[in-house]
Amino acid sequence: MGGRGGPFEGKALVTGAGKSQVGRRLGRTGLDLTVEASLRAIADAGLSPDDIDGVASYPGPGMPDPGFSGASVHELRNALGLRSNWYVSSSETAGQIGPVIEACMAVATGLADHVLCFRSVWESTAQASKGRGSVLMGTGRANPHHEFFGPYGAISAANWLAMPAQRYMHEFGLTREQLGAIAVNARKNAALNPDAIYRDPMSLQDYLDARMISDPFCLYDCDVPCDGATAVIISRRDAAKGLPRQPLTVESVGTGMFERATWDQRKDLTTMAAHDASATLWNRTDMTVGDVDFAQLYDGFSFLTVQWLEALGFCERGKVGQYIEGGERISLQGELPVNSSGGQLSGGRLHGMGFLHEACVQLWGEGGPRQVGGDAEVAVVAVGGGPVAGAMLLSTR
Repeated sequence: MGGRGGPFEGKALVTGAGKSQVGRRLGRTGLDLTVEASLRAIADAGLSPDDIDGVASYPGPGMPDPGFSGASVHELRNALGLRSNWYVSSSETAGQIGPVIEACMAVATGLADHVLCFRSVWESTAQASKGRGSVLMGTGRANPHHEFFGPYGAISAANWLAMPAQRYMHEFGLTREQLGAIAVNARKNAALNPDAIYRDPMSLQDYLDARMISDPFCLYDCDVPCDGATAVIISRRDAAKGLPRQPLTVESVGTGMFERATWDQRKDLTTMAAHDASATLWNRTDMTVGDVDFAQLYDGFSFLTVQWLEALGFCERGKVGQYIEGGERISLQGELPVNSSGGQLSGGRLHGMGFLHEACVQLWGEGGPRQVGGDAEVAVVAVGGGPVAGAMLLSTR
């Protein structure tokens, strides 16, 4: 295993994690869920709200899509009465964990001691009367992307991502049966997670028989909207002395963006932003892909998980279909357990931060029946992956 170092020189730690109630159409406000998750994360770290001197969140104010943002940084600050030495919220960042990465920079440079990072959604409740299309399109004038795609009925990321997925399948022979291993594995893991939305058994044939959404994506290739919030505490190493939990070291982060932030205009249409983030993740550490014990990889759509597996270097270029075929290699008992909580395909669309929360649970050995095998010490967390992406490498050292 490689030595310590990385961009934060071992100064940035995860010291606590919390999650709110998760479910379909809970009827609770986004702020209510955010407060619940935040207080749990603070308590998990052995801290009180008075100890929190930084706050960070995605996506920031001004998002028009109902349910896509549960609370703003200032709403949470006001609710908890926080005195902040540093705070940030942004949608122009390295995926949904971008603000967590910025929090690592803040504690490493001494701007804050303990930063509360959160992501909250209540999409399921927001869709209750108008359907998912109302969440995707937002209100007012369409943005430039929708102005070109909307007239053709392509209003969903399922439509936009289906095109590079088709291209990848054409170039490298990835099959729907192989792609289905991602969804089937997620459902198996979700069955062991009491907070997961979908827990009923699902076979590969069930996957193949599901209705098509946007070829090659069927219903089970798409994540499931839900209500919920997740939060973590990022602490400066010197300030974390004496806290009850074994801290998790942020060994490296992937923040690269080498081309346009686009679904369909990269030079190589079989790659996406996941490849840029992955390159910078490994360039900033002497750890390697061989050190990773398990992976929490974004699965807003199953193909994004495929992209991350290849981009991070778990398999050869173009060979990801063979790597995941049958699902054994990525199972809880496999050589690389993937998405142990059920991910977003079955666990629920907590939009990125849920993967970081699950990585913490696993590294602390608290996964219960879904705990990955062996003594896991290193995890990679990757979110986004289409037009924008971010990744983190965590260890128990």
